[in-house]
Order: sequence, then structure tokens, then C-alpha cells
Amino acid sequence: MKFGDAIAEILKREGIEVVIGYPVNHVLEHAAVADIRTIIVRQERTGLHMADAISRMTSGKKIGVFVCQSGPGVENSYGAVAQAYAESVPVLVMPGGYARRQAHIDPNFNSTVSMRDVTKSAEPVNDARELVNIMRRAFSRLRNGRGGPVLVEIPNDIWDEEVPEPLDYRPVVSTRSGPDPEAVKKAVDLLLAAKRPVIYAGQGIHYAQAWPQLKELAEHLGIPVSTSLEGKSAFPEDHALALGSGGAAIPMTIRHFLDEADVIFGIGCSFTETAFGVQMPKAPKRVIHATLDADHINKDYGCEIGLVGDAALTLDAMLAEIRARGVQRRSWTYFSDEIAQVRAEWLKIWMPKLTSNQAPLSPYRVLWDLQKTVDVANTIITHDAGSPRDQLSPFWKSVTPLSYIGWGKSTQLGYGLGLAMGAKLACPDKLCINVWGDAAIGFTGMDFETAARDRIPILSILLNNFSMAMELPIMKVSTEKYRATDISGHYADFATALGGYGERVTDPAEIGAAIRRGIAKTEEGVPALLEFITCKEIDASRIMPKGYP
Repeated sequence: MKFGDAIAEILKREGIEVVIGYPVNHVLEHAAVADIRTIIVRQERTGLHMADAISRMTSGKKIGVFVCQSGPGVENSYGAVAQAYAESVPVLVMPGGYARRQAHIDPNFNSTVSMRDVTKSAEPVNDARELVNIMRRAFSRLRNGRGGPVLVEIPNDIWDEEVPEPLDYRPVVSTRSGPDPEAVKKAVDLLLAAKRPVIYAGQGIHYAQAWPQLKELAEHLGIPVSTSLEGKSAFPEDHALALGSGGAAIPMTIRHFLDEADVIFGIGCSFTETAFGVQMPKAPKRVIHATLDADHINKDYGCEIGLVGDAALTLDAMLAEIRARGVQRRSWTYFSDEIAQVRAEWLKIWMPKLTSNQAPLSPYRVLWDLQKTVDVANTIITHDAGSPRDQLSPFWKSVTPLSYIGWGKSTQLGYGLGLAMGAKLACPDKLCINVWGDAAIGFTGMDFETAARDRIPILSILLNNFSMAMELPIMKVSTEKYRATDISGHYADFATALGGYGERVTDPAEIGAAIRRGIAKTEEGVPALLEFITCKEIDASRIMPKGYP
């Protein structure tokens, strides 16, 4: 069997339905011959972002696959691989490589060397006879343990070689592991003794599909639940015990309850310290840390009890221990009333921006009306870096699992477009939305044409204030002298020119109607970009823990 045919057959056996990439990489043609859908993007980074979302939206059950050419193609991909690594997303990256005799000669870019720090593994195929073993290792790493990109580099001079027949490849097994039973008992002891416990849930809940168990534990013990940005939608945010989610910007409910907590139970999270995530309290807390990766225990935040294993198995074990002890269901009333009161006080502060009738528009008003217009339960939404993230994440209430793609540890501008497109490929029955600004569209905007050409009907919400507004306070002189933070464009016309639907909105009274028109276009199979002309808003709900300067 020819090398390329063998790759396509292995991908089919692993359930791969879409290969995304940019030529020349012969996997694209062999995949098409094998009836695997191929999608060509306008730049490599967006293609990897799309593959990233396929893995996220299926809890890693389907693996996103991205391929590109050697040299400049894989060099352009580096940022997206690093993004997936920061977010622990399992994606298969199969770039071309230089001929084997040139692979290690300067200045040729060698993926397996250069990307070792941003992948779970990086391995070249130096011998076609080893393809089965290499792909087995790759998919095993993708389907087991903590997520992350896995790279298999394909030398340009290997395509005419033969892979032994019959092709001895079986889909890899996916395993789960659970926590130490003694640690489970100690964790339950601590939670039962706590006066003000808080659950902090991360994206491990999504990959384990442990949404029912998380809800059951919170309801049985009456514990308020917050989530990381990556974990947003793991717990219904219209629930009486929901504190919400956020990154750099958060609801007051999260800050209040984390600061006042005596026990924090982190489940499916890394507690990674980042300026773009929820800041943990400075004051010492008693911490239970449940995570899939043992290397993350005590990595950034100390813990008293460590539970290493799959989030669903961990929660199952804790619930079984609680039932075995005959622990009665606890009342939520005290905490739910406190949550409602804190949230009401916080929203009162922000309601003038959320309901503003000003023009240029308040971005908060645009996103507030968006939430009131769409069917939130059947919508998947993601933000972009910077202001769109901070303006959306604290206020958007996700009510169904995997309905919000939160991210931020690497914060590359332009990530959201590919995520929305990949989400639409994985969940074609959902309304898929990306919210971005005029800076982000400058990075990946040309791939809106990919959405139009490949009939991927997303709804793109663009907040255009003709400025890098967040930078204004720190770039006063360069702005005054050289207009360094000014950016511009008529992006609605741009979207139309690329084959989609574009509309510019300046009147606050037209926000809801424009959104409905955009949704109608997506239902016709046409991607829509709604460009809202907004003010240079820089206020965000950034609330630091007690003890921070």
C-alpha cells in the first residue's frame, strides 16, 4: 500500500471525518480519495484553530486533524500549535518535512525539533514501514491523559514508499484512571466539615463529560460553583448555585465567594497562574485539587489533598463515598440567597453599560442584546483576545455543556474565528458565534472567505471602535504623535466582498433586528458578519483578590 493511502486509511479507522490544511501536503489529496472531507484555509493558523474546536466540541471523541507544507507552512502554524498546547487541546498536526537527507541541515525548519516544547510528542516518519507504529503512538497520546497537540512530521521524499500489507492498524484504546480511595475519603471529610466551600471547575469536566456528576455533587452538598474560562458551561449558569465564570474579568460573585471560602475544591482544572484567568485568593485556603495530570498538583497553587484522575471517575468516587455515609441533601437557601444578592449588586453597577442607548454603541449593550436575542441553549459562542473576552465572559450565561469556548492562556488575536468555524463543523445544528474586535480581524479576517467558500455558516459579531482601545492608556504619546493605536476598515463590506453577508450597525435600536437578520442568513447557509460601531470602551469587571496591590 502506498504511504499516502495508508495514512488516509488509518485516519478513517480512527473516525476522522475532516482534514483541514493548506497545500502542498499530499495527505489532503489522499484523504479526499478516501472520502474524508478536506477544507483548505487561507492561512495555516486558522486551520489549526478549526481542528482545535472539533476536538473541544466532541470532548476529544473526534480528533481535529491539520496538515500543511514543510518550511513556511509549518512555521506559520507554530502559534496555533502553541495555543492548543496552552489550552490542553488534543489535535493531530501532520506537517510536511524536508527530505530526510536535509532534515537537520541549517536553516531548514525541523518541526520535530522546533515544536518539541509545544506538543505532547513530536515524531518524524523516517521509514514508511514504521508508519503504523508511529500513528498508533500518536493517537494513543491524543486519546489518553491530559490533552495536547501531537505532531507527526512527514518527509517530502517518503510518499512513493510502500507500507506493508495487510495494514495492521487498529483504533487505539482510550483509558481512564481514578483517584486514590484514601484521598477521596479525606476530600469528602474536608468538604463536609467546610463552612463556606466553593467548587472551581475546569475544562476537565468537559473532556470527562462529567456535567451530571458536578451538578449532583453541588446540589447534594449545597456548594456554590465557579468555573475557569476554559471550563465555562460545565455548570449551568442560570442555576441558583452558579457563581459564573470569567478570566481577567469576572463577576463579583466569583471574587466574593472565593475570597470568603474556607475550602476550595478544584476539579478538572490546573490552577495555572495566568493574568487571563481567575486569580486565586492570596490568603491561605484549604484546597482540594482534582486533576488528570499529576504534574499539576502543587504546580502553581498549593493543595492539602490531591486527587489524580479523570474528573468523572473522581466525582463518581466522591458521590459514592457521600452516599455510603448516608449524608443527607443539604439546603441551598443560605448560599443561593447570598449569590443572588451579590449578583444583583454587581449587575446594578454594570446595567447602565449593558442597556446604554449611546452612539457609538456600548459593546456591552451589543452583547447584552445578543444574549437576549439568540437561543442560548442551542448556541455555541466564543470570544477573541482582549476586550471581547472581558466584555463577554462575565455576563454571558451559558446553560448547556460545551456551549461556550473559553480560552486565554496564550491569548492570540484572531483565534475565535477558527474556533467558531470548527464548532460549526462539529455541531452543524448549533448557531456558532465568534465575538471579535477590529484588531483581531486584522490577523485572521481573510478566513471569513473560507467560511463562505466551504459553506460554514457562522455568525461573526465584530466590535469596531477604530482603535486599539485597551492600549490607549499606555500608548498616549505614540497615539498623539503618530496615531499608533488607530486602525480602521469597513468590515461589513469586506465580508460581502468575500462571499458572505455583511451589515454595519450604528443605531442601538437596530441591534436586535440586525442579529435576527444575521441568524436568518446563517440558516440559509451563508456566514454573516455584523459590524457594530462601538465606543472606545476600556472598563471591565476586573476584581482582584484581597491582598493584591
